Amino acid sequence: MAMTDLLSAEDIKKAVGAFSAADSFDHKKFFQMVGLKKKSADDVKKVFHILDKDKSGYIEEDELGFILKGFSPDARDLSAKETKTLMAAGDKDGDGKIGVDEFSTLVAES
Repeated sequence: MAMTDLLSAEDIKKAVGAFSAADSFDHKKFFQMVGLKKKSADDVKKVFHILDKDKSGYIEEDELGFILKGFSPDARDLSAKETKTLMAAGDKDGDGKIGVDEFSTLVAES
């Protein structure tokens, strides 16, 4: 399944482009712009599984740095600061990774 099966290619392009500058990433604005906020809980979980590159059931910090590439292959990587900020926002139980329920909560809070 591709991200464009779930989200509009135009919305993805706009959202990724809006955060092309280093240290500009804001997950709340990004999830709204990309259309994820309006998706069903089931679709949000499908997006999570696309972003979980190693299929571990979690998005670890190293995968989180490449989150924009999960939406668009030519997107930039997040900076270390952006990655840590996103991990802190999403990792509710403090285990150093974001599970599917934590991801769903992160999107819902946007």
